[in-house]
Amino acid sequence: MLVAGIGNVFLGDDGFGPEVVRRLPPHPDPAVRVVDYGIRGMHLAYDLLDGWDALVLIDAVPNRGVAGRLQVFRAEPDGTGAANLDAHAMNPEAVFAGVRALGGTVPPTVVVGCEVETVDERMGLSAPVAAAVAAAVVAVGRVLTDLTAAGPDQSRPPPE
Repeated sequence: MLVAGIGNVFLGDDGFGPEVVRRLPPHPDPAVRVVDYGIRGMHLAYDLLDGWDALVLIDAVPNRGVAGRLQVFRAEPDGTGAANLDAHAMNPEAVFAGVRALGGTVPPTVVVGCEVETVDERMGLSAPVAAAVAAAVVAVGRVLTDLTAAGPDQSRPPPE
């Protein structure tokens, strides 16, 4: 399983994914790889060609009313997206399209996201998003446990 922290640390709460990855304890299973991709979408696309059983994306998500609220959900990549990959930007849908354009298959994907307060140019997370990091570390652990228990077909839904 590939665990990917994504986001731009120079845009406030967009740095949520890299911060969670930084705080994740080493995983005992050597089949689990944890990487801070930051904004390197091409790097993630190429790594996804290695045939992972599952992908866990840790990312900032749009604010739907409560900054700092965690959301865990299965991503349903739209197969119609164009592969407009920018080596210095991270758009998950463009990454998924890039994987398909390169002949790969996007693995079952679970997102551990946090609603942002601000993505203005600045270093550091806002207080509500920073407060959600510890809970996100726990959530990633639960997702990995559930995905491992489900096996390669990933038939179980992610935890709520």
